[in-house]
Amino acid sequence: MTKIDLSRKIEVPSWVDALLKPTKIGSGELERQWEEIGDEVMDVLKKVMPTGKYTLGPYLKKFEEEFAEFSNSKYGIGMSSGTAALHIALEAMGVGPGDEVITVCNTYVATAFAISYCGATPVFVDIDPKTYNLTAELVEKKITSKTKAIVPVHLYGQVVDMDPIMDLAKKHNLYVLEDASHAHGAYYKGRRAGSLGHAAAFSLYPSKNMGAYGDGGVITTSDPELNEKIRMLRYVGQRVKFIHEVIGFQDRLDEIQAAMLSVKLRHLDDWNNRRRKIAAIYDEMLKDTPLQLPYVADYAHHIYYSYVTITPNAEERTNLLIHLANNDIGAFAMYPILVPMQGAYEDLNYKESDFPVGSSYATRVLNLPIFETFREDEARATAEAILAYYDRA
Repeated sequence: MTKIDLSRKIEVPSWVDALLKPTKIGSGELERQWEEIGDEVMDVLKKVMPTGKYTLGPYLKKFEEEFAEFSNSKYGIGMSSGTAALHIALEAMGVGPGDEVITVCNTYVATAFAISYCGATPVFVDIDPKTYNLTAELVEKKITSKTKAIVPVHLYGQVVDMDPIMDLAKKHNLYVLEDASHAHGAYYKGRRAGSLGHAAAFSLYPSKNMGAYGDGGVITTSDPELNEKIRMLRYVGQRVKFIHEVIGFQDRLDEIQAAMLSVKLRHLDDWNNRRRKIAAIYDEMLKDTPLQLPYVADYAHHIYYSYVTITPNAEERTNLLIHLANNDIGAFAMYPILVPMQGAYEDLNYKESDFPVGSSYATRVLNLPIFETFREDEARATAEAILAYYDRA
């Protein structure tokens, strides 16, 4: 049973209030996307709705096959959310009580929650100061006899250096589950995210590079046994209807979302290229500022789920966020509190000093607005506002 203490004091960063109001630059991404593809989406909805088949039907099968092919994988399994995708994939890998799963400290909390849902213990590692991702060297130091799996997170749209991770997993007989929720369509040495581990979990939350009109997720794998186990677990533990072999879950993606996602998948590579063009504008205009700009590894094709900078110090992050908000520009900080420092994991007794790079970056991370319908003039206006802050306009 989860114990909830409603008397716990919650400290809210001073800059949060400045970011709650809609801004002229950085808002309206999904509304603009609808203007671009709304007719295509409505056309496919008109085909789905009359069928009366809204779960586990032909449109889900079609999307699963399309996304698997897109991700260089044999199988795609539509899920109710990215969190469910992570959880069910780990369950299929046999992760359970007494096991440890290694992941990174600076991710969305759902990465760790999925491990906890299995009854296992998340083990957190620090990050590489250039890519913000975990590395095989950091992971190897945390492997014990209890380690069952590794969950590398392709943070912000750049893929983890996966070959050393897979070599490490083979050496220690571990599963690798990619958390690819920021990396739809990203490449690693010419291979798509989603095809690099034993399985991968993608969130299809609306704001992702490819999102549903609500919650959704998808798992990719080329392992036929994992594919069958995942399908059984996502639909109440059955392979044959009414025969429930194990305690399963109700975590399938519905037909309507799948049909709409098939439309979006056709646009994804183009949308990612648009994000890359916006990132190139930021790179050029902000190269002489004190901000640490995104580093792109030579093995990676970055698709910029977020354009992430690191400010020189925490105070400057706060001042810049407020400055941009005052100029009607929406920026934010993802993620300002490391997962092991959250109240949900205080029983694991981690300290900020356990993650010297991650802890420092958490106080200084500053995400600039970027999405596929973000205009070049808006990117330039954002960069100019930052230059004005530094008196370099």
